[in-house]
Amino acid sequence: MLIMQQRRGRLLDPDGKRPLGICHLVSSRLPVMHPGSSSMLIVLMIAVLALIFGPSIWVKLVMRANATEIPDMPGTGGELAGHLISRLGLDGVIVESSAAGDHYDPSARAVRLSPGNFEGRSLTAIAVAAHEVGHAIQHHNGDRHLAARTQLAPVANTIAKVSVYAISLAPVIGLITRHPVPFSLLFMLGISGLVARMVVHLFTLPTEWDASFGKALPILIEGQYIAPAEQQIVKKVLRAAALTYFAAALADILNLARWAAILLRR
Repeated sequence: MLIMQQRRGRLLDPDGKRPLGICHLVSSRLPVMHPGSSSMLIVLMIAVLALIFGPSIWVKLVMRANATEIPDMPGTGGELAGHLISRLGLDGVIVESSAAGDHYDPSARAVRLSPGNFEGRSLTAIAVAAHEVGHAIQHHNGDRHLAARTQLAPVANTIAKVSVYAISLAPVIGLITRHPVPFSLLFMLGISGLVARMVVHLFTLPTEWDASFGKALPILIEGQYIAPAEQQIVKKVLRAAALTYFAAALADILNLARWAAILLRR
């Protein structure tokens, strides 16, 4: 233990002979972090962040890298989507440009493309248009996985929004009531909503993969809409399109862990 010399008010080491400096005193109270442990922790953190953010970053990079306009492309993404809808007999399905991004809306029976893909003459535009038409084909064929996603996704998104408010209010309610039960209920409600949306995103992956490789790619190759030299690039873009929701699910995992870490410290 540290010894205080009464007459001079100096801190001495345990043998009472040498005075201790302030740096020695502070360092003696800090936990020791071994170099090997800190390195492993940094590597683990980088690996986790790469796992969570890697797919999302990769999707954006692939889409952007192949969005270069090709002047001799026969048509735009929007024109290809309209052509495929007519050719495949998907009566009642429309094509629209949407600021909300690329998606298929089963309730409106609408293939919606971002302005860049709707008007673009690039491999990204062509592949994404074919992918969204793939969802229209699934809908036309009565695909049960697409039907389940259509029913679950809006509910899960609404619950997730409510969950964020519930988690935000949990500490406030806990302070007001001074009781753990209201805090715990709001906390569990919030976490459950985020988990529900994460599960829906993971459930979506087979549907997205089928739209890309069960529908879009065969149509593009058999219809000779892309040259043989372009097939590998289009496959990469279709893979990125299929993994969009998977990347969102990983982001939900990070969001879930972040909220849990914040609230469990309280």
